[in-house]
Amino acid sequence: MKILMVEDNKSVSEMMSMFFDREKWDVVYAYDGEEAIENFKSEPDSWDLITLDLNLPKKDGLAVASDIRKLSPTVPIIMLTARDSDSDQVLGFDIGADDYVTKPFSPITLIARMKALIRRSKLNQSTSSDNEFDNFDVETEHFKLNSNTREAYLNGKLIEGLTPKEFDLLKTLSKKPRQVFSREQLLGLVWDYEFYGDERTVDAHVKKLRQKIEKVGPQLIQTVWGVGYKFDDSEVNK
Repeated sequence: MKILMVEDNKSVSEMMSMFFDREKWDVVYAYDGEEAIENFKSEPDSWDLITLDLNLPKKDGLAVASDIRKLSPTVPIIMLTARDSDSDQVLGFDIGADDYVTKPFSPITLIARMKALIRRSKLNQSTSSDNEFDNFDVETEHFKLNSNTREAYLNGKLIEGLTPKEFDLLKTLSKKPRQVFSREQLLGLVWDYEFYGDERTVDAHVKKLRQKIEKVGPQLIQTVWGVGYKFDDSEVNK
């Protein structure tokens, strides 16, 4: 695995390097935002995952993530930050971050989340087939979803701008319509971890996913208070 760790605190990088060595991962370190972009641009298709601090010199983490997403819409990104607010998480997820870890963090926790994102990314790649672009995983009267093209449609209109995790979340919910999923279940199914998860991650992704759905039609993701979320297009009218 080839990892880009963007972190201005060298003591954090040095601490994590011991854990990365145990995993036998090839890790490149960048200590400011501009250096991060230069490293990524040098081999944009070679990276398996990026850990990205928000508070960086020269160019902050949100700007770096935005630039990276223009070059690669699918490379997994984990935000690392001392900030701990829902608004910061939403901003990070809105520009394409896949996960969010608040400092101080346990190295074991970070490694577990990195492994989960890498597994999910490899699984998505392996299920793609150039010969099956017209096959839909989910197809109802109003809604269609295709894992190969990573596209979803509501009443024939493309739901635009879905990040990798938003698409995975929509796929998980829509494949079992009207089934209620708890936040813990969604962390396990979409993020591929349970014990290390933060339920606010699910809520932030649902919020952004709903906003994108509402740009093309009625809301498909329903809240079941005290339990979780479900997909339900049974009341959608053309």
